[in-house]
Amino acid sequence: MVPGISGSDVGKKGFLERLEAGEVIIGDGGMVFALEKRGYVKAGCWTPEVTVEHPEALRQTHREFLRAGATVMQAFTFYASEDKLKNRGNKPAISSSQVNEAACEIAHEVAAEGDALVAGGVSQTPTYLSNKSEADVKAIFQKQLDVFVKMNVNFLIAEYFEHVEEAEWAVQVLKTSNKPVAATLCIGLEGDLHGVSTAECAVRLVRAGAQVVGVNCHFDPKTSLEAVRLMKQGLESVGLKAHLMCQPLAYHTPDCNKQGFIDLPEFPFALEPRLATRWDIQHYAREAYKLGVRYIGGCCGFESYHIRAIAEELAVERGFLPDGSAKHGSWGAGLAMHTKPWVRARAQKEYWEKLQPASGRPYSTSYSKPAAWGVTQGHKDLTQQKESTSDEQLKELFQRQQIPS
Repeated sequence: MVPGISGSDVGKKGFLERLEAGEVIIGDGGMVFALEKRGYVKAGCWTPEVTVEHPEALRQTHREFLRAGATVMQAFTFYASEDKLKNRGNKPAISSSQVNEAACEIAHEVAAEGDALVAGGVSQTPTYLSNKSEADVKAIFQKQLDVFVKMNVNFLIAEYFEHVEEAEWAVQVLKTSNKPVAATLCIGLEGDLHGVSTAECAVRLVRAGAQVVGVNCHFDPKTSLEAVRLMKQGLESVGLKAHLMCQPLAYHTPDCNKQGFIDLPEFPFALEPRLATRWDIQHYAREAYKLGVRYIGGCCGFESYHIRAIAEELAVERGFLPDGSAKHGSWGAGLAMHTKPWVRARAQKEYWEKLQPASGRPYSTSYSKPAAWGVTQGHKDLTQQKESTSDEQLKELFQRQQIPS
């Protein structure tokens, strides 16, 4: 048996084969945030040592997304490069290779329980932010790729890149494996942090070799879909073709600036009032499908019920409902069994489509003012270090930080 492949993988339709047939591929959700909330990932580092430390927690989270309708188990390799694992004083007892191998093994195990594919992913690096060379950055991606090839993932994703240049380098490395490559940037309508337009970013990613392009993280579904629309227009304007992919936040972020939700004062521990409902996500899924997006998933804030909402909204197009729908009537139909008559009256699509949810926070503002420090790759503030942030460094940052009122 090939490493990383179980007997039930044999005969499964491939990633590009599914997309070219017009199938909807549903990604999973925000593993980093989901596992941080559950007590298995440390905020700040955002690194996935859980793959080795608590594999049962990761396995169960994958299973929840699979049951909700996800057809991709994305191995939890986010930020699992050697330089990120050791960034800012984080001192894990396990290596990048150990993390990534365990992540792939668990993803394969759960994917084999359904008709799901396994993806291995790389993301932006502290080495790039510190203005190191192309060769240095590519060496990090190559080390991760070696594991993905060994573990025989079905396809590869270059995700969560703020600079298209670094994403291009990632795609170029991943393409050497001869596996399908998808590439997503965490950008909105204003393009990457070096000023490259959203449309041009898509063009550059496809020319680098990506067969699927889109956006993930940093922005809400509405903004993310508009960004994908710009990418689609950019590709069409130069005669290029690629499949489209979207994995946004599950938070409403209309007040974000160019860098997205990490600039909001609520990031990362007070975002819950912004959380999208399952009905918001059904609307997102429909709009994504109408735009021509066929890889539809989610990122930070997405829980399994959000992914189930995508699967239920597109059940007709996919031809089936996920297992998780057995405990969830369409558009609240299960409420017809409720003891209270006014709740039974909510067992209808029209009620939930028209509802404008209250925040429950009478003194809260509708919008926030993003912390726009205006720094990006190459700036001294973004030079990464292996040592813990010193008290003096923190003091200087505290003095510059404006505390939200």
